[in-house]
Amino acid sequence: MKVAILFDGVSALGAAPDLLILGTVEAVEQILVDDGATTVRIPVNPDGRWIERIRRGKFDLAFNLVEGIDSVAALEPAVIAVFELFGLPYTGSSSATTSLALRKHVVNSLLERAGLPVPAWRVARPGASIDPIAFPAICKPAAEDASIGIEQRSVVRSARALGTRLREMHERWDEVLVQQFVDGREVNVGILGDEVLPVAEIDFGAMPKGMWRIVSYTSKWHVGCEEDLGAKPRCPADLPEELAAECQRIALAAWRAIGGSGYGRVDMRIDANGQPWILEVNANPDIAPDAGLARMARTVGIEYPDLIRTVCAKAFTATPRMDVANAWALAERLSGATPPLLDLLVVGQR
Repeated sequence: MKVAILFDGVSALGAAPDLLILGTVEAVEQILVDDGATTVRIPVNPDGRWIERIRRGKFDLAFNLVEGIDSVAALEPAVIAVFELFGLPYTGSSSATTSLALRKHVVNSLLERAGLPVPAWRVARPGASIDPIAFPAICKPAAEDASIGIEQRSVVRSARALGTRLREMHERWDEVLVQQFVDGREVNVGILGDEVLPVAEIDFGAMPKGMWRIVSYTSKWHVGCEEDLGAKPRCPADLPEELAAECQRIALAAWRAIGGSGYGRVDMRIDANGQPWILEVNANPDIAPDAGLARMARTVGIEYPDLIRTVCAKAFTATPRMDVANAWALAERLSGATPPLLDLLVVGQR
């Protein structure tokens, strides 16, 4: 089997290389090579030359580690769409699901329509007023991931503080999600295929006094800082069995609602009454050996090599190659279309 391993080339190979990306590439590559696969690393850059490498490469599978191009998350779906265009099986969710997951307010509407619990939210756009919302509230970019745009000042206690924060954020983002802040326990539920993994929790016990208990950009990516040390993952979460099962049920329902496939993660908060609330559905979470998904998998005996093998296996069932000609013919028949003249002539000659 010939596998293309794709990753954000600008971030991983630039002047200040992201060693976390390269570490994941190496870990995945080693497992595939040990299993007898031929691997080719393909850095994804804005120039688009990587597309021709995919087209000509005669690959059997694309292992997609791209979480953005030059760290721009909005470009994730475009990379996946290339695989779909060429009929190449790939790991993870579709371009449609990934694009949807990057529009937090659209996902919230979909989840609410499905009867799933989502904290009250609004979308703030430059120059437009928003309906009142209960405080405290948290402000997030509506179309980012990896905690980009989230810091301690993201949580606001008043309309005045909200206005200040929105003016700051609108310098970079047109759409900002303003959501009621759930001051409770934060949990994550990993999903592998159609199966839920054990619930993990972010332990904020060591968060410095006076700081909001949130997973900010700093706490996620600045290793060793106060916020990093104050937000430690723990798996499995110390939850009553019924509550853990309810978190898993909600997570799987949310995953299915957005059409997720391959692997993903649902982040939630549990309020003082024991009610889980969905914060985000992540269709392309970090799959590094020490990341949350791998940690949850290990809890049920799925070591990292088996996790990677399972992700690869799911790619062939979730994204089969499409026979475009037959798909179009079937679509025409189901649309009540008259068979093309050439088809009639062929039938008449039989």
